[in-house]
Amino acid sequence: MTNDLTRRGFIGFSLAAAGVAAFPRAGVALTDRQAKALVDQVVKEINRVIASGKPVSGMIADFERIFARYADVNIIAQSTLGPDARRISAAQMRAFVEAFRGYIARKYGKRFNEFVGGRIEVKGARKVKSWHEVSSTVYLRGESPFEVRFLVSDRSGKDLFFDMIIEGVSLRLSERTEIGAMLDRNRGNIDALIQDLRRAG
Repeated sequence: MTNDLTRRGFIGFSLAAAGVAAFPRAGVALTDRQAKALVDQVVKEINRVIASGKPVSGMIADFERIFARYADVNIIAQSTLGPDARRISAAQMRAFVEAFRGYIARKYGKRFNEFVGGRIEVKGARKVKSWHEVSSTVYLRGESPFEVRFLVSDRSGKDLFFDMIIEGVSLRLSERTEIGAMLDRNRGNIDALIQDLRRAG
C-alpha cells in the first residue's frame, strides 16, 4: 500500500472513530484551550479502540457509535451532497445521514490493522475564522510522521468536529467527490444513493 493511501486511510479511519465532545455551552465561545482538550479526548478514544484487540466488526461498531456521538454528522453528510442537499426531503436527509454514518464506519473501520501500534500526538490549537484548528502529528508503523489538523466548531450549539485536513487534503471534500460519483451513477436518484451507501464500505 502506498504512503498516500495509508495516510488517507488514517484520516478516514479517524473520522469514523472520532469527533469532538458534544457538550452544549450556552453563550460561551469555544476557546483554543477547550478545543485542544476536546481533541485530546478524541485521541484517547481513538487509541483505546485501536488497542482494544476486538474483531473488525466490534471496532466498526465502536467507531460508528463514537462518530454518531461526537462528530457533526449532519454537517459532514450534507456537505458531501453539495447543492443536492437543498432538493431532498427531510425524511431523505435523515435516511442519508444514517446511511452515511454507517458507510464511513465500515469503509475505514475495516482498515484498523494499518493503525495498530500507531499513535496521535496533539500539538496545539488556533482560531481560524469561525472555527478552531487543532494540529496533531500521526505516527504509524513504518511511516514518516505526518500532520493532521482537526477542525472544531460550536456553531450547532455543541462543540463538534466537522473535518480533518491531512497535508492540505480535506476528508470532507474527498468524500464529497466520492458521494458525488455515486450519485452520478444513480442518475441523481437520492433513494438509490442511500441504498448504495447502506451496502458500501
